[in-house]
Amino acid sequence: MVLGSAPSPAHATSKEIIELQTQVQQLLDMVQRLQSTLDTRFGVLQHLAEQTADDANRMTATVNALQQKLSVQAESVNGKLDTNSGQVQSLNDSVDELKSRVAKIDKSLQEMQTQLQNLQPQPNATPGAPSGVAPTGEPPAPGPAASQIPPLKETFQAGVRDYNAAKYDVASGEFQDVIHYYPMDDLAGTAQFYLGEIAYRQQNYADAVKSYNAVLEGFPGSTKASAAQLRKGLSLLQMNKKDAGIHELRLLIQRHPQTPEAAQARNKLSSMNVRATGR
Repeated sequence: MVLGSAPSPAHATSKEIIELQTQVQQLLDMVQRLQSTLDTRFGVLQHLAEQTADDANRMTATVNALQQKLSVQAESVNGKLDTNSGQVQSLNDSVDELKSRVAKIDKSLQEMQTQLQNLQPQPNATPGAPSGVAPTGEPPAPGPAASQIPPLKETFQAGVRDYNAAKYDVASGEFQDVIHYYPMDDLAGTAQFYLGEIAYRQQNYADAVKSYNAVLEGFPGSTKASAAQLRKGLSLLQMNKKDAGIHELRLLIQRHPQTPEAAQARNKLSSMNVRATGR
């Protein structure tokens, strides 16, 4: 008797393996699709991030450029304001100097007229001659004032020698003679400066300022003008008039920027932690 044959175990196993392989392949396909989707989305996110970074960098550059431009414009405006302020101040100072110079000239003319009147000889009247007429053939006698006027250069040089020898009282008298008898000469301005120096050395700063002002107002073109302004500023600082002293030193730097006195003024302001130019 022949029995029916049973299914082959090998065949069943082969079918399961094929199904398993099919499932694995499907999973691999799903993983690949998921990976592809993730890569695409990551690429989009990376592009957005790069674009955002570029926009931020451009915005930063724009802001920096705008800030720099505003800073340059602000400096330019401040510079123009400083220049205009300095020009107005310089113009006012020039007008004040001109007024003082005109007043000085008027006073000097009056003094010269008085001196000329004193120098004119008084003729001696003779019997029968009209009043005020000198005798014929006799030269008019020189007036007494002519012999009292000291020589200019010798008097000035004597004043300088006495000043250097610390004979301040004698030097002051000699310099005052130069100013009194020769008010229009350039040496009068230098003599006035030396009077300020004598007062400064004696720590009489108020009188020193007056003498330096006389130089600056009456002799603005003097070779001692820059030195007078420097010493005036230092005198004011010694008098605890800080703002006025700083103003004079800054004015010196503005008017005579290339002089040694201007360099001294800058050093003094720097030691006081003060800017050489005002805002």
